[in-house]
Amino acid sequence: MQKIENFIKNNKEWASQMIKDDPQYFENIAKSQHPEVLWIGCSDSRVPAEIIVGAEPGEMFIHRNIANQVLATDFNCLSVLQYAVTVLKVKHIIICGHYGCGGVQAALKKQKPNLLVTNKWLMHIKNTYRLHQAEVDIFETEQDRVNKLVEINTIEQVNAISHSLVVQESWDKEGGPIIHGWVYGLDDGLIKDLITLGPEHEIDPIYQYEPE
Repeated sequence: MQKIENFIKNNKEWASQMIKDDPQYFENIAKSQHPEVLWIGCSDSRVPAEIIVGAEPGEMFIHRNIANQVLATDFNCLSVLQYAVTVLKVKHIIICGHYGCGGVQAALKKQKPNLLVTNKWLMHIKNTYRLHQAEVDIFETEQDRVNKLVEINTIEQVNAISHSLVVQESWDKEGGPIIHGWVYGLDDGLIKDLITLGPEHEIDPIYQYEPE
């Protein structure tokens, strides 16, 4: 309970400091949000989106899940995507993985009988590994294999989000957003930029939507 009580105490101190710095801060931020960035990241507690990029409240619309997945059957993620692109008109989508990801590490091992739901979620990463096994298994250590799959998984999610109708329609009508694939280093705090896709990107015809 002490940890929770400290959170409440820290919140009060933070709110007081924000008002001291800007008496209208909360009044202004409560009116509306106009973030330019949608962040899709991992749920890992060591990768706090706003902190690692120095963003302020209101700058990023955020969705997080285990191993930063973008799945065609995940209506939570897809609803966040639709709202961010269609309503908020974000200019950028960042999909950020991180080295040493526990979800990716677990996906490289046998399934755990006590994690039935998590196993189903990780199955998508297992499928990615199966398709890129030669690229991953060339590395000798488990850490290097995990980190390589982290990069591949991030790139796969960038491509996956470009296959959505929401993004394809926005690219056609709005000329955006730009999609970025990043990986964050837990050991140095730095971000590696892996891939960037924009409206000029040619999507494989099997993933394209036919025009109405």
